Amino acid sequence: MSDSPEYVPPKVWTWDKESGGQFASINRPIAGPTHDKDLPVGKHPLQLYSLATPNGVKVTAMLEELLAAGHSGAEYDAWLIKIGDGDQFGSGFVQANPNSKIPALIDHSGPKPVRVFESGAILLYLADKFGAFVPTSAAERAECFSWLFWQMGSAPYLGGGFGHFYAYAPSKMEYPINRFAMEVKRQLDVLDRRLAESRYIAGDEYTIADIAIFPWYGGLVNGWIYSAAEFLAVHEYEHVRRWADAIGARPAVQRGRMVNRTFGELSSQLHERHDAGDFETKTQDKLAVK
Repeated sequence: MSDSPEYVPPKVWTWDKESGGQFASINRPIAGPTHDKDLPVGKHPLQLYSLATPNGVKVTAMLEELLAAGHSGAEYDAWLIKIGDGDQFGSGFVQANPNSKIPALIDHSGPKPVRVFESGAILLYLADKFGAFVPTSAAERAECFSWLFWQMGSAPYLGGGFGHFYAYAPSKMEYPINRFAMEVKRQLDVLDRRLAESRYIAGDEYTIADIAIFPWYGGLVNGWIYSAAEFLAVHEYEHVRRWADAIGARPAVQRGRMVNRTFGELSSQLHERHDAGDFETKTQDKLAVK
């Protein structure tokens, strides 16, 4: 097994802007803003700047779950960040997240705005703020947090590893696809074994562990990301599929998947969300006929 021609690394790596790939135009080896642009601020204390990638869906699903559970303080404005256009490199976004990755949250409910970046940190922040979707006992919290951080550590192999080389790289290469396919299938087996003994990821209760893991691994087995369900034989993971069906059927999760979505059926795209009524009146199919 070999990929030809063989790549010989130079002694010192240099940035080749023409290296190719779907995201070549926005990937760069330096941080910081590329242009001045303030972030918009809406009427609610919670301001979310995001896109409906799996990491973005974690947060919108969490916010919709909080609202469904009666936490009115979780009302939020969700602003679209077009990463393909480089919005994440605007000065305002870099202030919200110096890592220039979505999602980023700014909480204006206190005397000073609080920024929160990294999707797992946002889930923990919201769970703590509203006292929801995290267990109360020490042992159950430890289980929940362990699976939350399992997702944060594992998903880069699914997204940046498998997803990149299988779906986005400028050419198909056998070695990296095989390497990361093996790891993703191992991760699916980890989840399948866990869900064979547990209704939800962390136990009997639905928690932020489920909210974090579902957009990535539920999305994978449902065929929503990378179009790789057949390639990875996801039908083999019956417990993951059972769990994914249950989470995907939750109305709050369904709404969360729509927010900041710019692909798929027009009726599933709510580019920005500023009010609960937007789901009925401002999806792209409704706006297209005006």
